[in-house]
Order: sequence, then structure tokens, then C-alpha cells
Amino acid sequence: MEASGAMERNFNPYTDNGGTVLGVAGEDFAVIASDTRLSEYYSIHARDVSKLFRLTPHTVLGCAGFYGDVLTLTKEINMSTQIYEYEHGRTISCPATAEILSKKLYYRRFFPFYTYNVLVGLDAEGKGAVYGYDPIGSFERETFRASGSAASLLQPLLDNQIGYNNQPNVTRQPLTQEKAVALVREVFACAAERDIQTGDGVIINVITKDGIQESFYPLRSD
Repeated sequence: MEASGAMERNFNPYTDNGGTVLGVAGEDFAVIASDTRLSEYYSIHARDVSKLFRLTPHTVLGCAGFYGDVLTLTKEINMSTQIYEYEHGRTISCPATAEILSKKLYYRRFFPFYTYNVLVGLDAEGKGAVYGYDPIGSFERETFRASGSAASLLQPLLDNQIGYNNQPNVTRQPLTQEKAVALVREVFACAAERDIQTGDGVIINVITKDGIQESFYPLRSD
């Protein structure tokens, strides 16, 4: 009887459900946005799934990637913010939430959360803050950050339009709330044309000292 050859068996606990999140910080506001498509390869599972999670009245987490890990991570970070409020008698700040999220990701460094994270809110001085993360919790505060399946499409646009990269003779103008929202709408419309895992709609949260305003705009659905 002829011996059978060696067989390799693979186990992959992750899947990529796509999606894109984006954050922009202004002088006294912050904007965070996500698309609403939940997909897997060439299949669309849902068209109305938000990837934005409100943690406090002035802090929102954008989380895309493997949706199982998204739900687990956001549940854990939400629990931590509630415990902090119970123990200290006050709402946790956005910078402190950024530190907690970093520790959550680093704790799972040997079996990382397959998520793309952007944390957005207001700091103690009321200024907009955006925090971008790598998979194991290294993070930094930035003025703008895109993450997720269309990040490579959105980030250069943000670099050019907000960071004024490669525009040496252009006078820098202050970023207004209206301009930030309009720009976010535009870059998501562009991403939906090129990335099959981004589409259907974009949810935009504008964070100010008065709270969070949410708006929805449709994107292409094919």
C-alpha cells in the first residue's frame, strides 16, 4: 500500500470584516467617522453596522477589522470606563481612556485583537485629540488618522488637505468644523469608489464641549 504524503492543517481564528475609521482634531472640536459596511471577502453581511462606540460624552472609539474582536474589545474598554467612573466619581478623560486602551491591546500582544483603532475626543483643555494605535497598543496623539481597509487611500488625502504636505506655497488656514465634516464626507466617497470593503454609508460624530452630534450620509452600495 502506498504511503500517503504529509498533510498540513491550518487554523486561522481571525477573519477580516473590513471597514474604515477616521479621526480629525480641531481647536475646540473633534470629528470621527466610519463606514457602515460589514463584509467578508466578496460577501456583504450587513450594510448598516456602525464602527463608532461612544465611551463617554466626549470620547468615541472607532474600531474596525474582525468584528468579533471589535465587540470584545469595545465591551472591555466600556466596562473599564464605567469602573473608573464608579471608583473615582467622575467621567474618565479622553487621554486616560487612550492609556487604558493601550494597556488592553498590549495585554493581548501574544494573541492580538485583529482591530484597527482610532480614539477621538476632547482633552482637559477642550482641544480635539486623536489617538492612533498599532495592533499591540503603541499609540500617539495626532491631528488626524485613518485606519482600516481604506487607510492607504484616505491617509494621503488627509496629509495633503489637513497637513498641507507637498503644498509649499499655500497659506495654512485654520481647520473649521464645517471644513472637517465636508472633507470627511469627500474622502469616504472617494474610498467607496476604490475599496470594496468600504461603502453603503458614513456615520460622522462631531464632538464638542456641548456633546456629540451624529449625522449619516449615504455612500455607493455596490
